[in-house]
Amino acid sequence: MPRYETIVEDGTVYVASDADRLEIGTVQDVLAVVGGPSWMIRYTDEEKTRHPELDTADEGLTVDVVDMMQAMTHGEQFVTALAAQPADPPGGDPDAIAPRLGLFAGKLLENLDSGLD
Repeated sequence: MPRYETIVEDGTVYVASDADRLEIGTVQDVLAVVGGPSWMIRYTDEEKTRHPELDTADEGLTVDVVDMMQAMTHGEQFVTALAAQPADPPGGDPDAIAPRLGLFAGKLLENLDSGLD
């Protein structure tokens, strides 16, 4: 099953696809959505209690969000879903998030929370 890479080039984030690469948005826009250029690994007390076997040795480490983005690969279904999403914010509202960017940022946040797929 093919995996498609994330490409960061000239300040823009793309995801490779069979047809061409899909533009996601600017690095700055992605960072604004996820909360900044770095992410600190944290585990809640509930997570630690619920999963006592969980290795939490990485707690407190800071991850570079752009590095995490560049390490992400995507399955065919996710790339198809990205391609189906509008690349522009709804109604041209400059404060809104484009659906494609939102979907990508959601996966990035999930990966930041739980590690890469």
